[in-house]
Amino acid sequence: MPTILVTGGAGFIGSYLCDRFLAEGFEVICMDNLLTGDVENISHIINNKFSFINYDVTNYVYIKGKLDYILHFASPASPLDYMEYPIQTLKVGSLGTHKTLGLAKEKGARFLLASTSEVYGDPLVHPQNEDYWGNVNPVGPRGVYDEAKRFAEALTMAYHRYHKVDTRIIRIFNTYGPRMRIKDGRAIPNFITQALLDEDITVYGDGMQTRSFCYIKDMVEGIYRLLLSDYNLPVNIGNPSEMTVKGLAEEIIRLTGSKSKITNLPLPEDDPKVRQPDISRARNILGWQPRVELGEGLEKTIGYFKAKLGAPK
Repeated sequence: MPTILVTGGAGFIGSYLCDRFLAEGFEVICMDNLLTGDVENISHIINNKFSFINYDVTNYVYIKGKLDYILHFASPASPLDYMEYPIQTLKVGSLGTHKTLGLAKEKGARFLLASTSEVYGDPLVHPQNEDYWGNVNPVGPRGVYDEAKRFAEALTMAYHRYHKVDTRIIRIFNTYGPRMRIKDGRAIPNFITQALLDEDITVYGDGMQTRSFCYIKDMVEGIYRLLLSDYNLPVNIGNPSEMTVKGLAEEIIRLTGSKSKITNLPLPEDDPKVRQPDISRARNILGWQPRVELGEGLEKTIGYFKAKLGAPK
């Protein structure tokens, strides 16, 4: 059976990848230092094809035996996290990518880098396609994440071109679903938590900035298809259905039946005004597009948060 290493495997997306590859018959090694991951996300896995290693991938990474695939998903991923852990974010994007690429070279393993729509920064092109180079402030507060991922992409392509490592790069757009942390800091967990508690929903700026939200099931399918494809350049995976942040807050209030009101706070520095993926490449190369409608995905996510908060079902 093929063996796969998932770094950041106890995180939100990483834990679903562990589930998916186990279901596909892979032997899965999950590596996570639990800085932002949680063993609860993988506690349901009781399988002799699964192992968990509590480890920081910015150090030398050694895996005994054969290794066929590496998914490098280790990194703080929400603004709240990378503002709190700026050095760790830069290190896992640079040193962590270097160590895992070195492991891929040693083992002859296929390597997939989890990059992000944040490489586009506050974009001047809309929607964003993979040929757009971005509009990023390298010395702003978000630069620790944006530039870590941009460097990681450059390093991945260097290993591909120079060392002939078989690599893939996915640019992940806003993803949501069960297993997100209550205090994740991103819009959907924040809004759902506030709505379920009947607290004011805090929207940054006037709420007219846009985002595109992809349900976790669709995201995992896109990652799976990209890994097994023969395409080496970056691929956007996300939902091109765009909406305003204010519209999202209003929809969550409606779905939860909340008494919450929307309040506005100042827009953070370098916060993107628009975000929408052009997924033409994913459609053409992978035959992939999202299937789960926002309402359906939000209902499932709300149910998860209700259980976590102990709210009535």
